[in-house]
Order: sequence, then C-alpha cells, then structure tokens
Amino acid sequence: MKITKRISLCLSFRSAAPLSFRSAAEEPAFSAQADSGFTLIELLIVMSIMLILMALAVPQMLKLKKHANELSAEQTLRTIGQAEISYNSAYPTNGFACPLSALGGDPKSGAPTPQASQLIDPELASSGQKSGYTFSVNCGTKVTINNQDVYTSYEITGVPQAVGKTGDNGYCSDENNIVKIDPTGGTNCTQSIQ
Repeated sequence: MKITKRISLCLSFRSAAPLSFRSAAEEPAFSAQADSGFTLIELLIVMSIMLILMALAVPQMLKLKKHANELSAEQTLRTIGQAEISYNSAYPTNGFACPLSALGGDPKSGAPTPQASQLIDPELASSGQKSGYTFSVNCGTKVTINNQDVYTSYEITGVPQAVGKTGDNGYCSDENNIVKIDPTGGTNCTQSIQ
C-alpha cells in the first residue's frame, strides 16, 4: 500500500506544472524568449569551431591542388613530347615543331598544316598555360636542307605561374622525352622524376 502511494505521489508531482517564481504576467514573455532560437554565445561557439576547421582544411586543400597541378604539368609535358614526335613524322622536312603554337590549330579550320598540326589542344597551344603552369617549346639545333630550316632538337619547359602556390617544381623535357624537374620552380632541370 505504501509503495502505490509513493508511485502515485511521484506521478502526480511530475505532471504538476513546474515551479516558477515569476508572476503570471511575466511567465508568457519569458517562455517566448526561451523558445526564440540560439543565444549569442551558442552562435559564437559554432562560428569559432567552423573557423578552426577551416583553418585546418584550407591549407590541406591548397596542398592537394598544388600536387594535382604538378601531376598535370608532368603529363602535359609528356603529351607535348609525343606531339613533337608525331609532328616530326608527319612533317620530316620541318623536323620538330619549334613554337608551341605549331602543334595546335583548330580542327574546324581545315586539314592540318606544318603551322597548325592539330596535335594538341588549341587552347594549350595558343596560350601555353594549363593547370597553373606555363609551357613553352624552345628551338634547339637546326640544319638547312634544300633552303629550309629543319630543327633537330628542342626543349619543352613547364614552370609554375606562381612558385609555391600553383606548383613547386619546374619541368623540362627534350627530344628524348625524358622528363626532369627543377625543385626551385625554374628551368634548370637536373633531377630525374622518382
């Protein structure tokens, strides 16, 4: 009997209205304030947590972007090297293409020519820029055959547009199509890619 009285007393106490020291006129205004949303402190805490997370995430994202640019630059150098070999096969009387623009050209403009061989992306050929790097083809040695200059060597370079931001390494390649790097971001490429 005592146990049932205690249970019923506890249940009736829980269902009773909470104790309040406010007057009846103050109670509705207070409950409207309490349900209105987040407090300023809560918002500041959430914002500070977001700022800390961003401070940790942004440098990592920039590092990943820089690494992706470097991988793209290495592959672009190989692509230009393969285009040079194709150009030399297609136009043996010219040798290798000396300006980068000779490897480009718009396929809609007609058949390929030695000045627009359509072997690489026209945007890359005209601007020399891709994924934060600037590419160029430097003329090597040339010989004159039948009153025409024939380039027998070349050097392709790819350097970051902003060293440390778009990439760290400079890349170089020649007619042997072996890519080397310059860790300072220039064109003094002496190290082999590992």
